[in-house]
Amino acid sequence: MSKEMSKDMQKGFPEDNNKRKKPGLKSIDMITVKRLMSYLKKHKLKLILVILCIALSALASAGSSLFLGKLIDDYISPLLLMSVPDYSELIRAIVFMAVIYMAGVVSGLLYNRLMAVVSQSVLKEIRDEMFEHMQTLPIRYFDTHTHGDVMSHYTNDTDTLRQMISQSVPQVIASVVTIISVLIMMLVLSIPLTVFVVIAVFLILQVTGKVTGKSGSYFIRQQEAIGNLNGYIEEMINGQKVVKVFCHEEKAKEGFDKKNEELCINATAANKYANILGPITNNMGYVLYVLIAIVGGALGIYKVTNISLTGVGTVTLGTIASFLQLSRNFMQPLGQVSQQLSSVVMAMAGASRIFELIDEEPEADEGYVTLVNVEKVNGELRETEKRTRLWAWKYPKKDGTVTYTELKGQVVLDNVDFGYTPEKIVLHDIDIYAEPGQKVAFVGATGAGKTTITNLINRFYDIADGKIRYDGININKIKKSDLRRSLGVVLQDVNLFTGTVMDNIRYGRLDATDEECVKAAKLANADSFIRMLPEGYNTILKGDGSGLSQGQRQLISIARAAVADPPVMILDEATSSIDTRTEAIVQKGMDALMEGRTVFVIAHRLSTVKNSDVIMVLEQGSIIERGSHDRLIEKKGKYYQLYTGAFELE
Repeated sequence: MSKEMSKDMQKGFPEDNNKRKKPGLKSIDMITVKRLMSYLKKHKLKLILVILCIALSALASAGSSLFLGKLIDDYISPLLLMSVPDYSELIRAIVFMAVIYMAGVVSGLLYNRLMAVVSQSVLKEIRDEMFEHMQTLPIRYFDTHTHGDVMSHYTNDTDTLRQMISQSVPQVIASVVTIISVLIMMLVLSIPLTVFVVIAVFLILQVTGKVTGKSGSYFIRQQEAIGNLNGYIEEMINGQKVVKVFCHEEKAKEGFDKKNEELCINATAANKYANILGPITNNMGYVLYVLIAIVGGALGIYKVTNISLTGVGTVTLGTIASFLQLSRNFMQPLGQVSQQLSSVVMAMAGASRIFELIDEEPEADEGYVTLVNVEKVNGELRETEKRTRLWAWKYPKKDGTVTYTELKGQVVLDNVDFGYTPEKIVLHDIDIYAEPGQKVAFVGATGAGKTTITNLINRFYDIADGKIRYDGININKIKKSDLRRSLGVVLQDVNLFTGTVMDNIRYGRLDATDEECVKAAKLANADSFIRMLPEGYNTILKGDGSGLSQGQRQLISIARAAVADPPVMILDEATSSIDTRTEAIVQKGMDALMEGRTVFVIAHRLSTVKNSDVIMVLEQGSIIERGSHDRLIEKKGKYYQLYTGAFELE
């Protein structure tokens, strides 16, 4: 993003950014849960099998506890009274018990493997949807959100969902099934003892509920703090050279420490409350265990009548042993649910942030005029699939017929006003008439509005008032993808991607052949240095082409624009990063590239715009002078002062 654009946006965007909805407890609602469930529904069969396995595992655990009482009362106690014990029945009972345990273990292993598959499939789908939607977002979104914060959606937020889907949700389901099955089996043993346990558990839940609420609010703040910290780190990495040049290391550390401290405070508080849930639940479980032993023992000693779902009787030693084991099985899942609730709340916070990105308004496009390849047959334009280097605007009519208007490259801005925000208009009454093949130059101080004009031609932003016409067609009627396909742009800030040099040049037109890419590189005078690279055109570029000089990176971007072969070119200070000697060489290639095309040039070096057909001088968002170089020099106005005072604008 150019300095000029950044300056304009700093005046208007922060206010909008501050209005972004901050995650809070109210945002974790059933709408978010339902949206997550919609992703899980696609794995219905696997989830049904998971639930069955969880139920089998839980029932095996609860059944083994119930069988313990039967083992003591029906098998072990009678053996103590026999003079010659027969252990065959006991061995069969133990084998049966082992089979139950084995069924539980196998079920647990199966559902954990299945949930790993489901969770990764869901996360892949969510990441795909996020990335696909991100491609539809307007430039404004990326100008108002730090790259680190956007990246955090793909890393931290999705990771919290992974933990919830693969671990927390199965654990909660298993715990709920276990609690229900254990409760039924406790009622089978003793209704009075079950009522006693339920009352005690209710009191325990009152305590754990307050702790869970505390941790949940801090987990939500933690996710927001992670996004802010990631954004700051990404910003510092990109600007590391500037940090070192201006000895800004200490200030950078202060900024990092502040954001890191905020994350530390929220994460510490969240995990502090989450981590004490386990000990609280376990210790209360031990207290309950002791109380059940005392109450159960008293009922057994005093032969108090025991009411259960199976009938009326007395409390036996086996009943007490089974009930004690069941009480442990009852408390353990309650503790697990309490612990997993924190993970669920954190995942919901991450999910709400993900859905905020997915719910962002995509870039609107009401255009219906498309760009097509044509050929002339008997003086008429006919659409063709092959590349002919002759384009036309395909204009559908209401009666179902279409007309073709040859793309010539005439661009007209008529009384255009624009502001990044409605309250702050940065361009005022802009009139530009660029005829096909003309070279139009914009000069002026930083912040005058030069780059903003080219952004409007690309429709990165929509104008507040006026008209922009392309070959006589209002650009609002042209599909944005087709409009941008007809424009070649070389920016001051170069972006190279991981891949070969050839791949980076071909980025301008994916169907370009190797020969066409080499031809474009020669046109931009990049061929000679590319062939000197270790693998020539097959040299792998990494880290935005960090192994190349700024000038070499710029030459590759010029070659990328050349291979696209568009009828209109926008050169936004394209040679600003190239030394004067190299600029003279590149300028020849640029002149060849610009030949026969409508070209908009933004340049600080006035020497590069001398041969422009029209030079427009901007000041505070208005065109104050226009004309050829010689005419403006004769006029002795602002351009004359700039040209004679300094060849570089400051």
